[in-house]
Amino acid sequence: MKKLLIALTLLSSGLAHADAVDALRDFARDVKSGKANFTQTVTAPDGKRKKTSSGSFEFERPNRFRFVYAKPFEQTIVADGSKVWIYDADLNQASSRKLADALGATPAALLAGANLERDFTLKALPVDGGIDWVQAVPRQAESTIQLLKLGFKGKELAAMEIVDGFGQRSRLDFSAVQANVPVTADRFQFKLPAGADLIEQ
Repeated sequence: MKKLLIALTLLSSGLAHADAVDALRDFARDVKSGKANFTQTVTAPDGKRKKTSSGSFEFERPNRFRFVYAKPFEQTIVADGSKVWIYDADLNQASSRKLADALGATPAALLAGANLERDFTLKALPVDGGIDWVQAVPRQAESTIQLLKLGFKGKELAAMEIVDGFGQRSRLDFSAVQANVPVTADRFQFKLPAGADLIEQ
């Protein structure tokens, strides 16, 4: 589930601050579907140990998305609008749970959900590394997330950063972002591979 938590600054003018928040609002309102590649870096609370993975991300509002981790381990996370499925290729094991139980005020909800302003309080942060950052604070108490930020370059989604309740930091950097491109419905349907175990929660 940490990967599902896997996908949220400006030192200049107040107008620029508004633009960073507006970029996220525009993304939530105008981008109905999309595709991107990502590289994820997970840093331990001590700041020393790091793990890197990469893969692809597809989504269609509301509440349909597909994360595929390709390296170093294969894992697929699919939300079909009612359930979230997580498949670990090495274990040949899948688990599923109701979308409402799995999503809540999470990064995936921020990217693919339908109620940005209802679920999150938004605040512009200083520019960092050429990226305009927006902090998204869940309106309901969410013990599994300390911090959630989304980064934009202009109107394009560039990065996401999450700090979980244990102080572990996950950062996803997006590339080859394609907004409002068609994504076929079967991409959000999970089919249990032959011989795989299924754990339903």
